[in-house]
Amino acid sequence: MAVSPVANSSVAATASAPTLEVRNLQTHFFTRAGVVKAVDGVSFTVQRGKVMGLVGESGSGKTVTGFSILGLVDEPGRIVGGEILFHGQNLAKLREEEMRRLRGNRIAMIFQDPMMTLNPVLRVDTQMIETVLAHTKVSKEEARQRARDTLGMVGIPSPDERLKSYPHQFSGGMRQRVAIAIALLHRPELIVADEPTTALDVTIQAQILAEVQKLCAQTGTAMIWITHDLTVVAGLADELAVMYAGRVVEHGPVNETLDKPLHPYTNGLIGSVPSRNKRGEPLRQIPGMTPSLLNLPAGCAFRNRCPKAQDKCKQAPPLGELLPGRQARCFFPYNMPAEAAA
Repeated sequence: MAVSPVANSSVAATASAPTLEVRNLQTHFFTRAGVVKAVDGVSFTVQRGKVMGLVGESGSGKTVTGFSILGLVDEPGRIVGGEILFHGQNLAKLREEEMRRLRGNRIAMIFQDPMMTLNPVLRVDTQMIETVLAHTKVSKEEARQRARDTLGMVGIPSPDERLKSYPHQFSGGMRQRVAIAIALLHRPELIVADEPTTALDVTIQAQILAEVQKLCAQTGTAMIWITHDLTVVAGLADELAVMYAGRVVEHGPVNETLDKPLHPYTNGLIGSVPSRNKRGEPLRQIPGMTPSLLNLPAGCAFRNRCPKAQDKCKQAPPLGELLPGRQARCFFPYNMPAEAAA
């Protein structure tokens, strides 16, 4: 039977649609001291099978962005605006019961602290088997086999024995690997990873990064990798979004962004990496401190720390496409061609 061109175009549109599209996300915390705009108008897209790195200093809003996507923001915080479209479905509008069906199944999060995932009084096999059975109708033995295979995938030796252990019987790095394994159990369509390899040694970190890349390539899983480590994101991510004071200040392909950053803040982050400093010279660093989100300076939030700041920076710069596929929130960017800068 012939398929109409309209049907074909519909299927193609679905296949090319992004896994996640965040539009003008605003997550605020209502405290006695005032309103903290932890996430203030953040937008980005994550395509199927791609990894987006979300980087920035502590307090930049990157973790709150991840928590907002999963619906894990607690009071006094709440999402006050914007859309979080997962395959076109706005997660910000779902009831908690509907979000619970998605979390751990089609969307997973890997926390920086593994004990946010693991129950200290239950054996690992109990926790992993329950996770499988909560979303999939399989036998208990099949769930155990899946748990065993996933532990092996993240580099845990003797997985049969380790399944019978309690979390306190693991080292910190081993607990983190168990938490990562739990996130991978259902081969989710979207994973939000909040600095998950910080506590791991370099060898295990490389192994897990390789597994993550393979998972994304083979299954089409989309991933947001939240980190402050530019060396990790350089070898893992396809795109990079740099956050500062609750906003995205630069966004583009990872290699182009790291090789020729546009925003002075991105340039400062890259310059702060110790390996980029010459032997014997003082380490370069961004002067000053991240401003309080309760008392942001007028205009560009980075201007008091910026080497290129001018009077115009007292106005708030928009996030604009300064080069093809490259966005930055800056009036005086770096690495612009002469004709574009003019």
